[in-house]
Amino acid sequence: MLSLMLAFGIVSRLASGVICDRIGGLRTLALGSALQMLALLLFLPFDSMASLYVISALFGLFQGGIVPSYAIIVREHFSPQQAGARIGTVLTATLLGMALGGWISGKIFDLTGSYDAAFVNGIGWNLLNLVIVLALIARERKLRRGGPVAFG
Repeated sequence: MLSLMLAFGIVSRLASGVICDRIGGLRTLALGSALQMLALLLFLPFDSMASLYVISALFGLFQGGIVPSYAIIVREHFSPQQAGARIGTVLTATLLGMALGGWISGKIFDLTGSYDAAFVNGIGWNLLNLVIVLALIARERKLRRGGPVAFG
């Protein structure tokens, strides 16, 4: 299952690059985050081996382009002189979050004896990410129209 997920992650990275070129980094991140959340939701009701293989492939296909889209977002919103430091900071935070998320999911499993709560935890963090990205998209849209922006 892990090999299948990683293989589809490669496909996702390539496809996400094409998508980023067409709709931009923030929208690609929103799409990937929403689809990743959908895949996590699918893990909850299904537990047969066949369904777990299919959902693992979907998860890989949906999540693979998320991290690379962060570099595109930085490139789209900051000057080239700031890109190196900002991309490094964003990717470091991302990797720390993924490492902490894996550890927390393991702890949740240890406490509950089930992966359901761990998947719900992942869904919650995905939802938070999606809300933030959608707020940034709305802010970007207002800036293009020349309207006032309510963020600090």
